[in-house]
Order: sequence, then structure tokens, then C-alpha cells
Amino acid sequence: MYSSFVSKKVLTFGLFVAVAASATSAFAQVEQPSQITIQGIGLFTNSLKDQNPSYDATKSGGFLAGYSYQFDRNFGVEGNYGFSRNTQNYNALNSSTSIQSDIHEATGSLVWHIRTGIAHFRPYALGGGGVVAFNPTDKFVVPGAEQQTRGTFVYGGGANFDITSKFGFRAEYRGLAFKAPDFQLNSLTTDKFTHLAQPSVGFYARF
Repeated sequence: MYSSFVSKKVLTFGLFVAVAASATSAFAQVEQPSQITIQGIGLFTNSLKDQNPSYDATKSGGFLAGYSYQFDRNFGVEGNYGFSRNTQNYNALNSSTSIQSDIHEATGSLVWHIRTGIAHFRPYALGGGGVVAFNPTDKFVVPGAEQQTRGTFVYGGGANFDITSKFGFRAEYRGLAFKAPDFQLNSLTTDKFTHLAQPSVGFYARF
């Protein structure tokens, strides 16, 4: 009977140690789960030439700010806001139109953190969705042109390079797919999807 009592105590203690170790391990995985980022971005939009009207956009730059939360060593989520400005160009058979616009993007993604075993190097892949809003400026006044928001799919990947345990720099590529904007003007409608390549570099802080 005493032996049975001792065995139960040992088993109970063993289970307690296992649970405590698991909890400690889980905590260690998310000791600094939050990260904020600020990045400079480039914008390179695919042209749509084989149609009427044709469509292209000027190359430009902007910034991207984000917050991410890492649930464990493998998975997390990330939200980003980006701002940039470029000019959308449309060429029909007998006319051409240019509209400069401020571009606001808001996206959310699932993030897969890829474990490599290399210290201070944390690569990742991402996929998600969001919206891209085109707001015409006053540079080219086109009657009837209005702000327009397009839904977008976003994918990409990159790597975080730790300088310290709380700070480092990031290199990333994001691709966004959405319908080319027409600013609510039928004469500019392409009804085609375009692709925006968005390479970026920047810094991050973890906490």
C-alpha cells in the first residue's frame, strides 16, 4: 500500500514537471511575440498592353508599416499599412489619359516562420489579403475620376536579421494581385488583373 502511495506521488510529481517544462518551453517560444516594422518599398506594376485601353503605371516608392504577432516558433499573423504615389496611364485608339494617385494599402497575412538553425537569421513566408485604395491627386484633373478601392491577394517572403535580441533589419518581397483601377470611368475599364511587385528593406523592433 505504501509502495502504491509512493508510486502515485512520483507519477503526480512527474506529470507536474512535464507540464511545467512544456509551459516553460511554450513561453520561451513566444517570449518576444510582438514585432513592429517600418520599411521602404518599391512599386513595379505589370503593364496590360494587349487590349483597349492599355494600362501601365509608373515605378515609384513609398513606405510600409506593420505589426506582427508570433503564436509559436512556426506560425504568426501580420498586419500592414502602406503608402505610395504613382501615375496610372491609359492609352486608347484615339486618346490617352494619365491619373496620378495616392495609393493606400491595408493587408493582413498568415506568416510561416521557417526554422533553419542559423543564429540571428529568421526567414518567413506569408500569404493573405486586403485592399488597395487609389485616390486621385490634383496633378492631372480628369473629369469624373473618383477614389477607388480594389480587393487584393498578397503573398511573399523575406528574412529578419537580428542585430540584437530586440532589434534588427528585414529584407522582403511582396506581390499583390488586383484588378487594374479605372477610377469609376467606363472609358478606362480594362476588367483585367494586374500584379504589383513590392520589394522592401527596413528595420524592426521586438517586444
